[in-house]
Amino acid sequence: MSSQNTNSAVHDTQLGLTNEEIQLLRQGQQAVAAAGGSTSSRAASRASSQGLLMLDASSLTALGRHFDRVMQRVQQQLEYLVEQSTIVTMHVYDRAGNLIDNADAEIARYHDIMRQIDELELDFDRIAHIRDIVREFRHRAEELERELERSGSSSRRHGHGHGHRSHGHSRSHR
Repeated sequence: MSSQNTNSAVHDTQLGLTNEEIQLLRQGQQAVAAAGGSTSSRAASRASSQGLLMLDASSLTALGRHFDRVMQRVQQQLEYLVEQSTIVTMHVYDRAGNLIDNADAEIARYHDIMRQIDELELDFDRIAHIRDIVREFRHRAEELERELERSGSSSRRHGHGHGHRSHGHSRSHR
């Protein structure tokens, strides 16, 4: 390198950059050199390979434009990713809302089923009570019939029931 180029360059390690930032600076210089083709681009490429940053206006302008384009692409990618994360968040929110709505509907259905079960159990208890009453009355009616038959047969034995047999209580009238 000529002494003029050396005077218009600075070591990239003296710029106060982190190692990652130095790597990005060198990649930027190489990208500018690869895209350019001018004398200053070739000089910037040689300087970059030696760990130097060219301080001439055209090299710095080209490097600045390169980083502006890189930042614009990064910004576009960030905007895209923010948009995608918003879409994902909305889908998750919608699914969660649907799950809540579905859960609410299932809970309401469960409550309705439980109400129907309670009603049926109450009906079952009422019907069982009525059945028990009917059984008790049937039992009493059967007892009364047996007593009537006994009393009717005892009166026939004593001669009281000979002509009234057709008016007696038979089992067919139950």
